[in-house]
Amino acid sequence: MKPHPRTDEQDDLLRPRLTEMIDLRHALAKLEKLIDWEFFETEWASFFPATTGRPATSPRLVAGLLYLQHAYRLSDDAVVARWVENPYYQHFTGETFFQHRPPVDPSCLTRWRQRIGEEGAEWLLTKTIEAGVTSGAVEDCSLARIAVDTTVMEKNIAHPTDARLYEKARRQLVALAHEGEITLRQNYNRLAPRLAMQIGRYAHARQFKRMRKALKKLKGYTGRILRDIRRQLEKIPGGAFRERALDTLVLVSRLLHQNPKGHGKIYALHEPEVDCISKGKARKRYEFGTKVSLATTIDEGFVVGMRALPGNPYDGNTLPEALEQVAILTGRTPDLAVVDRGYRGHGVSTTKVLISGTRRGLTPKLKTLLRRRSAIEPEIGHMKTDGRLSRCPLKGTFGDAVFAVLCGCGHNIRKILAHLRALLSLILAALCAAATDRIRPANC
Repeated sequence: MKPHPRTDEQDDLLRPRLTEMIDLRHALAKLEKLIDWEFFETEWASFFPATTGRPATSPRLVAGLLYLQHAYRLSDDAVVARWVENPYYQHFTGETFFQHRPPVDPSCLTRWRQRIGEEGAEWLLTKTIEAGVTSGAVEDCSLARIAVDTTVMEKNIAHPTDARLYEKARRQLVALAHEGEITLRQNYNRLAPRLAMQIGRYAHARQFKRMRKALKKLKGYTGRILRDIRRQLEKIPGGAFRERALDTLVLVSRLLHQNPKGHGKIYALHEPEVDCISKGKARKRYEFGTKVSLATTIDEGFVVGMRALPGNPYDGNTLPEALEQVAILTGRTPDLAVVDRGYRGHGVSTTKVLISGTRRGLTPKLKTLLRRRSAIEPEIGHMKTDGRLSRCPLKGTFGDAVFAVLCGCGHNIRKILAHLRALLSLILAALCAAATDRIRPANC
């Protein structure tokens, strides 16, 4: 499929241009001029090696939709639906005339995320950094002083309990046997759901001895069906279905044999890569998702680096990768990085690293910068409440990597829009004050 050609549309006698319908002083209208859209037209064209077929969706349209989606905390369906209603959204994505139909199907955004990958998402983040410097939302000199921290991006899964996992695994095995036309000795469709419900009641009543006994029985039901299917593996036809069946059997076997306190536990059958992370929060002892490294400027809180870290690594081991990403995205190696005590033993020598709690050998300027380290915490909070960092709906570690970077793009877009709105307010206030001075009498 060849890339979509971008051409300037002719004037239409019956339709006014979007520039004649909207207020060009609006923040989105100003931001549209600050982003280098031609970069996506040229770089993303490499994703379409074929020169035949129907033209692909405009890269600028997709980039604009991804920006808007994460800036305003919208889903794929919601951002496309709101695009039809909002002329500012259409102008931001490069439309000339107002459109009354959706530009793409929402599923198109899923395929584009798979196509661009983490590298393409980092290009989107780079362009937001350049737009922030151009607009004045972030100063160029502040890119050399950053704060680095980690947080947890939870996955879109239910709270994992053994009873729920065993019952879900049993249902998957029964459905697999039905699809493969395998006759089971017993499927426990009547007994297992009742037993899973009873386990929850025992736990609520703190009758743990009964709960463990019923849980062992439910685990036995799942194990019997698993062994029954294994004995009839030769009946499963070859091809994609056999591969999917074998993967399901291996996953359920891991679930049944995992150690309660072992490494690499399964907390969700549809997301087996989910990690259990404890950040010491009193309100939430454990979080189930993936760890995300975040780098922001100390002065403005502008995101200059963001990366998902599967496997729950030690924070100190992730600092070199975080600084390397910042150097790639901003084009300069940071001179100073302030971190918390979880980064002790980082092993970084190219950048001066200040660890929270350091007392010796600090100048007054460095002490002031070190006190600013905690400013990254409210930025993380805004990314979770105003953005979409609180829960990742995309599948697998690939989805985590892309989604984390896009959340950083949305945070930067909100920062730039707030700066442009504040700048416009200052200009209007100055004009009003000047007009008031002109009409004020001389004796006042």
